[in-house]
Amino acid sequence: MIATAAGPGLMGLITVFVLAAFVGYEVISKVPSVLHTPLMSGTNAIHGIIIVGAMLVLGEAHGAAQVSLGFLAVILATLNVVGGFVVTDRMLEMFKAKPAARKPAAEASAAAAPGASETGGSNGAAS
Repeated sequence: MIATAAGPGLMGLITVFVLAAFVGYEVISKVPSVLHTPLMSGTNAIHGIIIVGAMLVLGEAHGAAQVSLGFLAVILATLNVVGGFVVTDRMLEMFKAKPAARKPAAEASAAAAPGASETGGSNGAAS
């Protein structure tokens, strides 16, 4: 008797893919917006690892179909990382204070300092 290793088959792989997509959607849809930026940073790190893995697999590819799919995997993972950094940067910009909002605080601290004047002179005369 010759024993052959039976893999999960195409239907098994499609089933795992569909279940993973469903569970992923359900998990991500429940994330509050406050946690979005930290999760994006973690996702970017994971996709960086995926890019390295895709390049390693691409290095071992034989045939036009494998090379094409490997190249597509590298491109899509790279786009995901770049897009994640763009989204993270835009979200972090929302939390920065506007320049007009910072200006009164700087003027208030300068006025509160003893001996400080707006003209910069030490005699206190108005110009």
